[in-house]
Amino acid sequence: MLRKTMPFSVAPLPAAVRRSLVVSLGGMLCAAPMAALAQEDTINTGTTVVTATALKVDTPEVETPRAISTVSAEELETRGVNKYDETFQYRSGVVSQPYGEDNNTDWFFLRGFSAESATYQDGLRLFRTGGYFWWMNETFGVERVDLLKGPASILYGEAPPGGVINAISKRPTSEPQGTLEIEAGNQQHRQVGIDVSGPVAERDDMRYRMVGLYRDGEGELNGSEKERYYFAPSLEMDVSDDTTVTFLASVQKDEGVPTTGFFPALGTLNDSPFGQIDPETNLGQPDYDRLDQRQVGIGYELEHQINDTWEFQQNARYTHLDLELRNVYPNSFVTPPRSISRGVIDRDGEYDAFNIDNRLIARTYTDNTENTLLVGAGYQELNLNYTNRDSFRTLGDGSTFFANVDTVDLYNPDYAAFTAPDTGDPTQHDVDRRQFGIYVQDQLRVADKWVFLAGARYDSVDSSDDFSDVTGSSSQGYDDEQLSLTAGAMYLGDNGISPYLSYSESFTPVAGIGPNGASYEPLEGSQLEAGVKIAPFNVDGYVTVAVFDVEEDNTLISTSAPVQEQAGERRSQGVEIEGVGYLTDDLQLTAAYTYTDARYDISDSQQDERVPLVPFHMASAWLDYDMSSSLPGLSVGAGVRYIGETSPSPGSGINRDVPSTTLYDAMASYDINDSWTAQVNVNNITDEEYVSGCDFYCYYGASRSVIGSVKYRW
Repeated sequence: MLRKTMPFSVAPLPAAVRRSLVVSLGGMLCAAPMAALAQEDTINTGTTVVTATALKVDTPEVETPRAISTVSAEELETRGVNKYDETFQYRSGVVSQPYGEDNNTDWFFLRGFSAESATYQDGLRLFRTGGYFWWMNETFGVERVDLLKGPASILYGEAPPGGVINAISKRPTSEPQGTLEIEAGNQQHRQVGIDVSGPVAERDDMRYRMVGLYRDGEGELNGSEKERYYFAPSLEMDVSDDTTVTFLASVQKDEGVPTTGFFPALGTLNDSPFGQIDPETNLGQPDYDRLDQRQVGIGYELEHQINDTWEFQQNARYTHLDLELRNVYPNSFVTPPRSISRGVIDRDGEYDAFNIDNRLIARTYTDNTENTLLVGAGYQELNLNYTNRDSFRTLGDGSTFFANVDTVDLYNPDYAAFTAPDTGDPTQHDVDRRQFGIYVQDQLRVADKWVFLAGARYDSVDSSDDFSDVTGSSSQGYDDEQLSLTAGAMYLGDNGISPYLSYSESFTPVAGIGPNGASYEPLEGSQLEAGVKIAPFNVDGYVTVAVFDVEEDNTLISTSAPVQEQAGERRSQGVEIEGVGYLTDDLQLTAAYTYTDARYDISDSQQDERVPLVPFHMASAWLDYDMSSSLPGLSVGAGVRYIGETSPSPGSGINRDVPSTTLYDAMASYDINDSWTAQVNVNNITDEEYVSGCDFYCYYGASRSVIGSVKYRW
């Protein structure tokens, strides 16, 4: 049950570029890109946001027949968010950090489904595949993060049914501006960030931005730590009055000792005669464990206004990730009376990925209608090569084995007794994945009262994993075609109350062969959602209520056959309520509530089991109070997060649910003058020790965090 992502190689890039040029130049369909989605000119009128994440065309969130959540850079700064999976802790529909705070990976569950393959930046996919090769997002480098809830394959192709997370990069500004930030806190947290932008050489047709950051700090477990370097330059050019191109790049390096937050239920969730395992206990091997990850991304966004009706947009990005990961981890079962066996993860590899998306957008009008037609085509390619020296491995003949490294005391691990393991001959993997899709979508607005939406997408996806070891070589893969549909309707009320109904689909390919000898079919998701968006014209704020029913078919289940069969189903039903608004001119409230009933089929005998790590109930509220009217320059904020009880994995042997917990956060900010600001953020004020969830392992939630910062703006 260990998790993470994969790497790619640089050599395949030229071929990927050649194929991509065919896609972008081959015809009219190729002309519709994700540029708007990536560029996302954010129009923020109070708390109303115009975004392209949901429809790939700039549309006000309150006029989109889908549930969307948005978190701005200003809110991330106010709440002191330094880790990407903390972004949506005050939004509905998201389980943040279900596996506790992992310094090597960001974890989300969206509407009861894992979001491992749901991360995008500037409208283009960030590959997190293979279990350990995860592209990591830096919150200091984003303007905004959007969450489109539910299936989204109509616009994004292969995607999980829970939703899509899209980070919008910081980009150049017309006016000169700059920020220098210094942070320090507990757990040896240190951070320096700089963000500078403005016109190039006082020109009005060229703008730049440079974002840089250094961060260092200890992890939640004894001996764990990570150091990060991040640099993201960008350049925007007005080629003509009708054409703009923006170049975006980023370089990031993470190095340190990864968190190994896996614990048995005995001594964490369940009582033990030896007491509770200290949440800071590292059951890995801190003097042996190592993380070294380097990632580079470079791309562009092109927008061209062809005439009064047609617009062309294109996004493209190349990414490279290089990973060395070595990590000792514990088994999930205790060896009586108080010991546990350990294995090792040892991965070394790299990946190269290329994405391009093209769009044509046509906007036409009559006296009573406004129609927006979107026609697009996109291509993705991933090439991953890595060496696997894990304790648990699949051999070329299909057999598997698990080799224990050693055994340690749960309450007092002796790191000095460790001997570096010999895991045998490595397995070499060569993974190739390609996806091509064409899509069409139409939005029709009638009489400023009704919005109708319909769309379809065709995708061709193929993937292969060629692996070899001393016993021989083998290959797995899939070759699928998929049609995805979406439809929606919304009534725009004069009083700002707008009910809607929508339907959407998703698909996720699966590698392998079933008991009948045929390749597995893709997992197919569908969602029916009904809701209402309330945004009164005389109120600076909004409330969204959504009721959803998401089903995923073709789920793999265990049967009497030696391989799994596609005969299961995963289903998530629930209610989400979310609102952001000003109660007074100085007091802003952000509040959310989520009810989720997520269930799945495990085997012939285990049907309709509750999904682990997903609570029935979650609720949160954050208040920002600007006290400048009475105490100039002072702002304070406070939040509360309730996480309901969750269930462990069926068949795990854990015989009780994980209890609920309530956490409290706070901040205080003081503007010393027009340029200087001091701020303090405290998360988990009471330093609550709690189990964030259990599957086969159990995981401790994040401890108290105290961070002070000083910012200089010009």
